[in-house]
Amino acid sequence: MKWFSAIAVLIAVLWSSAGLAEDMKQSLGALPLTLEAKIPLGAVSGRIDHMALDMQRQRLFVAELGNDSVGVVSLSERKVIHSIDGLKEPQGLGYVPSTDTLYIANAGDGSVRLYDGTNYTLREQLDLKEDADNIRVDPNANQVFVGYGGGAIAVIDVGTRRRVLDIALKGHPESFQLARDGQRIFVNVPTSREVAVVDRGAGKQAGQWDLRYHGNFPMTLDEQNQRVLVGFRSPPRLAAYSMQDGAPLASIEICGDTDDIFFDARRSRVYVSCGEGLIDVLELRDHGYERVARIPTSPGSRTALFNSEQDRLFLAVRETPVEPAGIWIFRPNP
Repeated sequence: MKWFSAIAVLIAVLWSSAGLAEDMKQSLGALPLTLEAKIPLGAVSGRIDHMALDMQRQRLFVAELGNDSVGVVSLSERKVIHSIDGLKEPQGLGYVPSTDTLYIANAGDGSVRLYDGTNYTLREQLDLKEDADNIRVDPNANQVFVGYGGGAIAVIDVGTRRRVLDIALKGHPESFQLARDGQRIFVNVPTSREVAVVDRGAGKQAGQWDLRYHGNFPMTLDEQNQRVLVGFRSPPRLAAYSMQDGAPLASIEICGDTDDIFFDARRSRVYVSCGEGLIDVLELRDHGYERVARIPTSPGSRTALFNSEQDRLFLAVRETPVEPAGIWIFRPNP
């Protein structure tokens, strides 16, 4: 009967292994983000900053700050199809479909350069003099907003391609977000440790929220729950504030050196990309947040772009000794 016992043990082991494999499969399938593709950027060195998307042509624009270039990536072909060179530390990008124009904000010379979306020729250059940074596009108002200098947001008219207004702030603006109501702009100002609230109708700052933590660089809006989500670097935390009055609502520890935060309204999730080489995935639970996954990426990869129409998270991965520069595409689950 020894042979029978041996067979029984073998069957039990195989059954157990199959069950373990299935458990692992389910566990992997339950991850909130799945790495779908890696698109190499080629010979791109140094820091990579923000991105913009052209939905119609399925193009992703990538600010290759350390390379003084902007890469144009075809998402359908999964490859780089063009490079705009000769820039000065490009940081913020904005694409305007109505005029087929790419806006590039340059930290090195403070310029905002406007490029034709078809042949990539330079159409216009606006001089903001110092540290042109984040860009936001409001297609309804036909305006482009650019944070720059020691404390201002420039408002550019899409039709005339001219700066029509400067909104003064108390320090250099990092991430800022346009409220859907068209009336407010929420602005991270790390040097004064505040969120500035801008009245768009009046064209000036109308309020401020003093913050408990330091290094408030990234920001996103959760409009369905009327929250402003702010990421901090010291200590590494995400905090939620009421859109109405700035009242603190919740906070949670996050990965280090964050530079981008996005809210996935379909799943009530928050994606936090960090230079530590991680993406934190948080979910809204009751009135607070719970981390449901911490996904390893690559050191220095702190900028990302989430697009709800594409339902994809794009991560800019800078070159390291073990990883080439590229764009990693993550698919949310389920």
